[in-house]
Amino acid sequence: MKITIITLFPQVFETLLNFSILKRAQDKGLVEFEIVDLRIFGGGTHKTVDDRPYGGGAGMILKPDVLVSALKSVVDPELIPQKSKFKIKNLKLKIILTSASGIPFKQVKTRELSKLEHIIIICGHYEGVDQRFIDKYVSEEISIGDYVLTGGELPALVLADAVTRLVPGVLEKEEATLEESFEKNQLEYPHFTRPEEFEGEKVPEVLLSGNHLEIKKWRKEKALEKTRKLRPDLLERV
Repeated sequence: MKITIITLFPQVFETLLNFSILKRAQDKGLVEFEIVDLRIFGGGTHKTVDDRPYGGGAGMILKPDVLVSALKSVVDPELIPQKSKFKIKNLKLKIILTSASGIPFKQVKTRELSKLEHIIIICGHYEGVDQRFIDKYVSEEISIGDYVLTGGELPALVLADAVTRLVPGVLEKEEATLEESFEKNQLEYPHFTRPEEFEGEKVPEVLLSGNHLEIKKWRKEKALEKTRKLRPDLLERV
């Protein structure tokens, strides 16, 4: 998989994409990260990438022509999904805009994206992005929560991290992802490790029993109990 991130602040990604599982994925040749500096496609002496909104209002808007130039520098224009024509020329490519107006980012979307060959993430910034660019070139707008950030760089990192760990071969034990929180619309069961007793609290006896059927049953019950307590909204989706 290739994940391209188009951003005004490429330095944000220099360290964060090169540690832990993300670095391991690159070292294994399973995932390639490409960071594109949007500023180099800006116009004029000052490499301008934004302008005032028509109709007035606060903030600046990212220019559609600048975004298209950046987009076409990383992918063959013939492969770019054309939403306005109601067809997708390449089902293995998606162009995502990080946006407070986007659909909420869920685990099911992470799994969907992990099956693609190329994801292009455009980091929104300032007041927003020209709607004409969104309508014609963006496959999906994605939000990581009901709040507003200064830019789309942090959401882009969240997407890259969440998707990368689900790419086959990245994790040593891929089966671990099948029992995580938000799989099957519930939270993961509680975990315990050594020491066996900590500040007067002991590890549940069932986990020491060696009875795998009973352990599996206990974990299922505790996962449901935890979900009811902390995220009952997840159960309402079932």
